[in-house]
Amino acid sequence: PALRQIPERPASPADGLSFQPMPRSTPRVDMLQVILVGLVVPAVAGVGFELPALPYAFDALEPHIDVETMKVHHGKHHAAYVAGLNAAGAQRESGKAEAVALAELQADAPRRGVAVRNHGGGHYNHALFWVNLVAASTSTEPSPDLAAAIEDRFGSFEKMQQEFTICGEHAQAALGRFGSGWVWLGVKPDGALTITSTANQDNPLMSGLEYPVESMVPILGLDVWEHAYYLKYQNRRADYVKAFWHVVNWMKVSRNFENYAKRGKPVPPTPTGGGHAMEL
Repeated sequence: PALRQIPERPASPADGLSFQPMPRSTPRVDMLQVILVGLVVPAVAGVGFELPALPYAFDALEPHIDVETMKVHHGKHHAAYVAGLNAAGAQRESGKAEAVALAELQADAPRRGVAVRNHGGGHYNHALFWVNLVAASTSTEPSPDLAAAIEDRFGSFEKMQQEFTICGEHAQAALGRFGSGWVWLGVKPDGALTITSTANQDNPLMSGLEYPVESMVPILGLDVWEHAYYLKYQNRRADYVKAFWHVVNWMKVSRNFENYAKRGKPVPPTPTGGGHAMEL
């Protein structure tokens, strides 16, 4: 049955009140709701990671790294690591730059489980790899600061390349890495350059790896997984490593060295400062 509406009447002195009736259009405010809203503290929202775009076209590194390898390597393999990291529940704080959050994730990744270690490392390693490359026609030389550090540690740029390619003083490098992994040039805690290698998608930023790895902040890495070169070079890894030197973006690597690694900070994998045609 319909409810009978009680007519409104103005307040009178007998009521001991002086107010006007509330217009029907004004919504009723529940005081309990007001109290609860005042007590709620908004949680820090987390967001997932995303596949970064390349700062150049897929064919930019030809003929040294072919376009088909680039499409598969970036669009399939790297994308799979990003998806796997998100599936593992890893998130970054909303508002924090993704590259910074990804770099900060690395140290703790092994303690967060196999999925975060493999996919978090895979995402970081590839993101840094891409921005450290550039078309051969625009490849540069190390900055005076980085060139002096290379000379001081290795004796010459050519000897650094040789050690990186064949074997480091304390670790097997690109041609010596059995199976899948990465080889790295980076800065040790004492400020000196060194070379090391890691298995699978590990990197030297990770703490607690169960095999010997030189402690360093990496500034340049080379992917020696077969998916990085097999379409063009098949089993000729040595040719792939030789070709790699033609497309290193030394402007970017120098910035990694001067702005981050020398200060003991992990390098956020952004294209900033690399002189890329597409500055993202």
